[in-house]
Amino acid sequence: QVQLVESGGGLVQAGGSLRLSCAASGSGFSINNMAWYRQAPGKQRDLVAAINRGGSTNYADSVKGRFTISRDNAENTVYLQMNSLKPEDTAVYYCYVELRFSLLRYWGKGTLVTVSS
Repeated sequence: QVQLVESGGGLVQAGGSLRLSCAASGSGFSINNMAWYRQAPGKQRDLVAAINRGGSTNYADSVKGRFTISRDNAENTVYLQMNSLKPEDTAVYYCYVELRFSLLRYWGKGTLVTVSS
């Protein structure tokens, strides 16, 4: 069993920055892909950014150039640096991981990001 603990959400003014973190804990696991998703009120959960074990990344078009995903494999942690935040970035942000050598997937409980105009 893997537990994901997210942190770093909060309230920020438009144009500001936040850094989200997600740490995975447990025993006997190895992580393959890691990602951040977000869900705004009344909308579906969408991919924001993803990173594989080798460090290759992909981003939603809406955040390209503003957000950066990174990871620390030794610490089983994924980060999301969010710059130039916009009110439309307001959402609950969820961490997501896929394990190596397994079909298991895990979601964090989410952290709220609110961007005021």
